[in-house]
Amino acid sequence: MNTPTNERKQARTPRKMYWRPHKVSRVELLMVSILALGAFLAVQRWPVTTEMAHHDEKLAAARLARKGLEAIRAERLRRGWRPDTEVDPAQSGLIGSLLSPVTSNPGHLPAKQTSVNPNFAALVVHWLKRCGVEEGDAVAVGVSGSFPALNVAVYAALQTLGARPVIVASASASQWGANDPELLWLDMEQILGQRAGFTARSVAASRGGINDKALGMSKEGRRLLDAGIARAKVEVIAPETVQASIDRRMEIFKAGAEGGQIKAYINVGGGTVSVGARVGRRLFKPGLNRTAPLGSSEVDSVMTRFILDGVPVIHLSHTEDLAQRYGFPVTPAQMPQPGHGTIFVRQGPSRLLAGGGVALILLALFGVVRRDWGFRMLSRSTKRESPRPPEQMV
Repeated sequence: MNTPTNERKQARTPRKMYWRPHKVSRVELLMVSILALGAFLAVQRWPVTTEMAHHDEKLAAARLARKGLEAIRAERLRRGWRPDTEVDPAQSGLIGSLLSPVTSNPGHLPAKQTSVNPNFAALVVHWLKRCGVEEGDAVAVGVSGSFPALNVAVYAALQTLGARPVIVASASASQWGANDPELLWLDMEQILGQRAGFTARSVAASRGGINDKALGMSKEGRRLLDAGIARAKVEVIAPETVQASIDRRMEIFKAGAEGGQIKAYINVGGGTVSVGARVGRRLFKPGLNRTAPLGSSEVDSVMTRFILDGVPVIHLSHTEDLAQRYGFPVTPAQMPQPGHGTIFVRQGPSRLLAGGGVALILLALFGVVRRDWGFRMLSRSTKRESPRPPEQMV
């Protein structure tokens, strides 16, 4: 029972009153939306540039590759080559002719044009690092004359990392490759060593082409290939069968590893022995392959033997796809400078700026919905009375 004294105390004790508008107005919602839009535009306007892993090694490899490409171009100019801007828009000197006596297979010209980019050397460094290749590690390499610019990139990457390459080459080349009979890939290797400081060289070579014996090529073409192999003074691989050619290559790679482990196999192009004819070309994806693709056990090739033995395979093919994936130009009008591409740096939203924007938006929503900041601000800024007064809530 309340006494008069208690009633007087209750009368003197103020009751806490809470109030809020019926709903958040459209103007308040518009204000929050503008704030959110401003935060989004700020994140887009000021991205952060992130330097990718192994940046210095990638850049060093690209610069060495550029030096090698320039050495080959200078030699071609010395021999009387004149640039054809339709065939070789970058005037690189690394694009061959449509046909010659030592041309093995058809070639895709845009792929050859795209390959003339020293930054592919940085991409090879990236893959080799993912394979765990360190200084002194043995790396098996299979090249042909089809993509001389990619060969240069591979050699530059291996030299930059200090790896020990064991290289077996095919002397012939597809269309638009190193198919000048007097300047085969094996000749270009010597130019790289003499004028650009490259240390990698093939230890053995075959004719290449169909069945690795240049089948279907003229007698003159086969003679010119044999002469090029002789000029290089490397072991001649003259197999009776494709399997024998694969066997011999595997023996050479194993001997070159000197009892150590081969950390990776690099294939450039689509050589029959290395890839495994048409079926093999479809099995392996461009780039780094860590596990055996489905059906690889049914195709005998150097690549499938390595991948089935647990050795990762780096497959340099489909250069246009690789270029688009890593920010390189497709069929560039001039040779790109070292350091260009997402393999070196990437731009992305600033996490700090994005986090600050989200926090600001949440604070604004809290203030508008829970604290009625917007209602109070609008009430003070206008002289018009609110159409409905705030509802008191006890």
